[in-house]
Formats: sequence, structure tokens, C-alpha cells
Amino acid sequence: MTAVRQDAWSAEDDLILADVTLRHIREGSTQLAAFEEVGEKIGRTSAACGFRWNSFVRKKYDEAIGIAKAQRQKRSYSRRHAAVQPQVAALSVTETDELMYRTEGFSEETLSIDAVIRFLRQWKGMVQENSRQLKLIEKELREKEEELNELRFENDRLSKQVSEVQTDYRVVNDDYKALIQIMDRARRLAFLSEEDEEKTRFKMDANGNLERIE
Repeated sequence: MTAVRQDAWSAEDDLILADVTLRHIREGSTQLAAFEEVGEKIGRTSAACGFRWNSFVRKKYDEAIGIAKAQRQKRSYSRRHAAVQPQVAALSVTETDELMYRTEGFSEETLSIDAVIRFLRQWKGMVQENSRQLKLIEKELREKEEELNELRFENDRLSKQVSEVQTDYRVVNDDYKALIQIMDRARRLAFLSEEDEEKTRFKMDANGNLERIE
């Protein structure tokens, strides 16, 4: 079983894909067969090869593709001509024309059906690859959303903690200011009391009673 690679396409991978696909076009084979052959060589799925060819590599080989198709038509014409030529001598002109008409008509119809089949197979491969890529993107998006929700929750929790700390700080700060004010008033009162004690003087009158001296 071919291992499925997940790494990026290298220039060598693209070159192998182009070389094999152009050879299959020249030989009248299907691109699906080419993609399967490339997948076996470089360890990728045929769908991935088809997606890479149609989305990137094919644009670089338009001229080469045209030449390969022309060579395929020439080979196809040569084969048809070689198959019909031995019978021409035994047929009349009318029979020959009729045979050529039937042969060419059948070949064109067959080529059209093959082209449709190739297109549908390639399209199926592209749809499967796109679906796989879409699922990967959706999975990654879900993971990012979960991570974002976790970060939001953590941010809310930290914001609440900061708010509580700020509230506690304001309370402590207010208490500290109130304590400083109380201590300051106490010092002032103590100082005034000492002054009053120092200023107050008494003397004894003639009757033996204490009399305050101002």
C-alpha cells in the first residue's frame, strides 16, 4: 500500500507529475492512469496528484500539453489509417468512403466518451481532495475556536482577580489613611494635654487651700 505523504510538493514532484502526465496524453491514455502512476512513484494519492495537476502544474505546461495532444491525434490517425489501408484494395470507392465515414465517426464518438469519462474521474478526484481539505480546515477552525474560548475564559478569570485585588487595595489604603489620621489626632491631643499640664500652676492661700495660678 502506498504511504500517503502530507508534506509540501517539491519541484521534483511537480516535474515527475508533468513528465508522466504528458506521456500519458501523448500515448492516448487517461490522466487518471497518469495520476495513479505518479502517486505510486512519489507516495501520494491519485486524487492529490490530480488536484496538484489541475490547480498548479498544468498552467506551466499549456504549450507542452498542446504538442502532446497533437502527437496523440497523429498517432491515432496513423493507427486508424494502418488498420483501414489493407482493406482498401478489396473495396470499391463507395465502400471505402462509407467505411472511412463509419470508422472516423466511431472513433470520434469513442474519444468523446473517453474524454467525458476522464473529465468525470478527474472531477471526482478533485471533489474528494477538496472535501478532504475542507474537513481539515473545519477541524482546525474548531480547534482555534475552542482555544479562543479557553483564552476568553482565562481572561475573564484574571480580570475578576485584578478587580478584586484593586478593591482590596482601595479598602486597605482607606483603612491605612484612617489609621494615620487617628494616630495624628492622638498625637495632637497628647501634645495639648502635656502643654496644659505644664502651664497649670497652683499655690496655697492663707486658709490652706490650693489656688490655681494662671
